[in-house]
Amino acid sequence: MDQRFVGIGELTEVPCVAVVVDVMRAFTVAAWAFARGAERIVLASSEEEALALKESRPGWLALKDGPPAAGFDAVNSPGLIKSAELSGRTVVQKTTAGTVGALAVADAPLVLCASFVVAGATARQLRAEGLGPVTFVVTGEDGRADEDRACAEYIARRIDEDDAEAAPYVRRARVSRAAADLTDGVRLGYRGVHPDDVELCLEVDRFSFAMVARREESLMVLRPTGEHAGW
Repeated sequence: MDQRFVGIGELTEVPCVAVVVDVMRAFTVAAWAFARGAERIVLASSEEEALALKESRPGWLALKDGPPAAGFDAVNSPGLIKSAELSGRTVVQKTTAGTVGALAVADAPLVLCASFVVAGATARQLRAEGLGPVTFVVTGEDGRADEDRACAEYIARRIDEDDAEAAPYVRRARVSRAAADLTDGVRLGYRGVHPDDVELCLEVDRFSFAMVARREESLMVLRPTGEHAGW
């Protein structure tokens, strides 16, 4: 299957198949939200839109990057979201890179959002769909984030080789700038960062579902597909 790896800013046309990768932390958090019972995740283009959606839809929750803020119910941290009770809820998510990347390919026929925790399921979904070529959108650091690139390359390899060894890719992610920044954030006591975040983002195949994003009316909505593993 033909593959290419691009940053968000390098997208010049609508891909046939897009895999949007954000390991630290958007699509690790999204997977945990589904594992905690969330029905769907609406990807917002701005914090203002996220709050407006929450305000207009009773029962919806809003989640953002960074420290807690007025109006938001959660932050973009797997260590914090993994204990949330989200059964049947709709979560509106806005992050710096992951949600931006997904919205940038919203018109693609197939959009998967991925991280290490759903890597195997994502590869299986791509293999089952049999579509191509596949464009991997490396969302962090203008396409240079090594944790996202490593995860994208791992998923790409697993399309053809389901038992591919994860360790070399995880090692790259562990020494990435994003991992270092999260570790520093814990050390400095930043709000919105949990001591377990890095390790949770590096778990391979923690969940057995992939995550597909599709337009539903005017919204870009992320849902789990395949076996939905709970916590």
